[in-house]
This record gives sequence, C-alpha cells and structure tokens, in this order.
Amino acid sequence: MTTETHPTPAHEEIRESHESRRVSAFTDDALGTLDATGVAAAIRAGEISAGEAVEAAIARVAQVDPVLGATTVDDHDRARRRAAHVPQGTPAPFAGVPTAFKDNVTVEGLPMRMGSDALPDRPGRADGPFVRQYLSTGVVPIATTTCPPFGWTATTERPGGRITRNPWATGYSSGGSSGGTAALVASGALPIAHGNDGGGSIRIPAAACGLVGLKVTRGRLLGDPSTDKLPVQLVVNGVLTRTVRDTATFLAAAEQHQPARKLPPVGLVEGPGARRLRIGMMVDSPLARATDPQTREAVEAAARLLDGLGHTVDDTLQVPVPQFFKTDFEDYWSLLAMASSRQGKQLYGPDFDPDKLDPFTRGLADRALRRLHRAPLYLARLRATGFAADRLFPAEADLVLTPTLSHTTPRIGHLSGDLDFDTHFARLLDYVGFTPLHNASGQPAISLPLGRTDDGRPIGVMLSARSGQERLLLELAFELEAAAPFASLAG
Repeated sequence: MTTETHPTPAHEEIRESHESRRVSAFTDDALGTLDATGVAAAIRAGEISAGEAVEAAIARVAQVDPVLGATTVDDHDRARRRAAHVPQGTPAPFAGVPTAFKDNVTVEGLPMRMGSDALPDRPGRADGPFVRQYLSTGVVPIATTTCPPFGWTATTERPGGRITRNPWATGYSSGGSSGGTAALVASGALPIAHGNDGGGSIRIPAAACGLVGLKVTRGRLLGDPSTDKLPVQLVVNGVLTRTVRDTATFLAAAEQHQPARKLPPVGLVEGPGARRLRIGMMVDSPLARATDPQTREAVEAAARLLDGLGHTVDDTLQVPVPQFFKTDFEDYWSLLAMASSRQGKQLYGPDFDPDKLDPFTRGLADRALRRLHRAPLYLARLRATGFAADRLFPAEADLVLTPTLSHTTPRIGHLSGDLDFDTHFARLLDYVGFTPLHNASGQPAISLPLGRTDDGRPIGVMLSARSGQERLLLELAFELEAAAPFASLAG
C-alpha cells in the first residue's frame, strides 16, 4: 500500500507542460477499449484473466496519474490476491473487473482521509455497508481516488496545488467531489469506479468528464458509517461509467445483494423502453445565474433529439422549487462543515487536527456559526422536502430535462482550494444550480454526456424522475446513447 504524497516540483513541471492536452490511457492491452461489462465478459469467456485485467489497470493508472493526480492510496497487493481467486462460473456480473473507491467511504485496511489533511491516516477496521455491496458485484479495487476536502465543493482542487485534472483538457476541472474517480474512468485507466453524491458529486464530475452519472433514489443503495447518521440524509453512493449498460448492470447487481424494500425494484435494464414520455424542460435554474449559451444549446439539442425519437418535450411545465430551498441547503451544508471542524475528534478519531482544515471548510463552518439560530427551521424544511418529494415534480411530466450545471466546466483555479471563502462560495453557487434539489428530495437523476463545447469538451445534460423511477431514467438513457453515441477518449 502506497499513501499519497504532496506534489513535487517534477510533478508540477509535468502538469504545466500538459496544461491543455488530452490524456488517454486506452491501449492494446487486456482492457482495450472495453467497458466494465465487456471486461467481465472477456474474463468469463477466458479471453483474458482477472489478473491480466488488474495488471493492465495498475499500469494504466501509473501512466496517467502523474498528470491527472487522481489517486490517494494504492491497494495493488490485495487486488492481485483477489484477482487470483476470482472463482470460475461466479454469477457476479463484474467478477475480476478493476475499480477504485473514492476516499470517503470505509474500506478495511485503507485510510479514509476525505480529501482533508486534518484527518488521521488510520486504516479502516471493516468495510462499510456500501463497500460490501459494491464488492458483491465482483469488482477488484486497486486504489482510492481523490476528492476535495470533505466533498464540499464541485472541483477536486485541494490546497497547496494538489489538483485532479480533467483528461479531456488538463487545464480544466475534473469536477467534484468524485473528481478522481471521474478522471480515471474517462481517461480509460479504469472501466468503472465508485462515487457518491450529496449535492451533485456523481453528476458534476460525470458532466465535466463526459461520463454517465446516476444519482439513485435515497435508500436505493446502502450507505457508510461516515454519513449514515446525518440529521438530513443527502448522500447516496453509486458509480461513474462510460456506458449506460455498466450503470444499469451495477444497479441490478447491487439490488441482488440487498434490495431496497421501500422502493419498487429496478431489475436489469438492458435497453430502451417502448413508452413515449412527456418530458418537462427547465434550462435556467431558479437557484443560480442564467445558464450559459453553450450549456443552453446542449440542453436544447437534447430536447430536439428527444422530440425526434417521439417523446414530447414541454418547456412550459413548471418545476415547483420552494423559494426557501437555496438558503436552507446552503445553511445545512455549512452546518455539516461546522460539525466536521468542531467535532472532528469524535467523528474521525483523536488524531484529527483542526489546524489543518482548508480555507473553504473553515469558511463554511464560520458561516454556520453565524446562522445557527436558523437550524431548527432549515432542518425541518429540508426533512419536509424529502417527505413531499413528488410535489416538487411537475404533475404532467414523466421526467424533467435540465442542464447538469449552470455553465461549462471551469478552468483550474476558478474554484481553487486556496481561494478565499467568499469568492469560492459565490462562484460555486453560480456553477451548481441544478443538482442539489434531488439530494434534498431524494429523487433520482442522471447526467449524460450529450453536449460538447466549441473546443470539444463534454457538457452534461440531466434527466430527473420521481422517487423510485430509476428504470425509466435508464431506459431513456439507453435510447439516447444509441441515438447519439457518447464521445470517448478511446478515439
């Protein structure tokens, strides 16, 4: 096991020399250009071994990570042992497929640093519930991936110049908070990897890096001890993938491990549905500035595509977002930062060091302290948002189409981990105008890479549904992927 180190001048020199280049790990090895489903099929057919798949992934990560900066701790020795013991004929759909966990879930034997220097480098004693659920699909983790401190922001740029870069253009953000995962999957270093989403942290990096990012209904997948006791549960786990079928296969396999008893089953979605849908459309967020022209065009192009496929897109339907939601979400987000900073020793162990907290966490915590008198009100209203989730959905619509983000992916530095809090906070609110509502309501949403900027970088388009309707989202995602195949760094 190798722990993360701070960047050396040599690393910075490499990064600067590749400031705007594309970084692809795709090559003619055991992984080729296969997605996770394809890798698993090749292993089952005996065309490659699990060991060969894992070694190819280790080599690919080693190739791109000096530029992308996407891993925190490697788990190579255990991955090799696991790959050597993948049983023949196992029903696990991803048996032998290399993957990674984001650095904010509890993994036995690996530290969980949550992207923060304040947390101790202490190995987990046991796998958390979601970790066990994901392992049940047969995946073989080879590392943990980067995130910004505590996952508070929408980029993976930590203080001191520790940056996770976008493989489509290294001068740009990879998104956050699952930015390390997104960079590795988009570059081809891994076919699939773990992310989680508490305000958009799967969907945002999926949009930035041209991936499929599904945020499931609250309660659909298992959680982690690090988040299970939050006063309002916003965080859900999941994966980032390059294909809809990988996301669908993962969800069906996770459901086999432990179904969500209070939600309708999803089952294995294998292609488009026959039903034609009525889809509401909202291009500008009531929570942020007007959507920028390139993002607007991506959503309008998606609407035209849907219309051509026989669906009805209606931009007159209103999404009833409560006026108080924006401030309530910001206040709760700040409260969580205050809890992390003030109760860190109880939450993360006696070696927690508050003096090493980053500027953004400190700023959020200070903001929460000033507004603590509002906590009973915003906690009650956010809980009520979840209870009344379907009232936040247009009654006449099956799904809602929006941008994933209010503007295209920013350059490195726009949301730097070293920025002063007020600048960072204002810029972040202008960027993340669409994703947080689904975390409060608990409803599912998926980001799909249907748009491109003028210079070829991905733009995400988001579809959301009522609680429990992941199947509807995946069926439409299959249809859109077939009609407008997603761009890939594989060429």
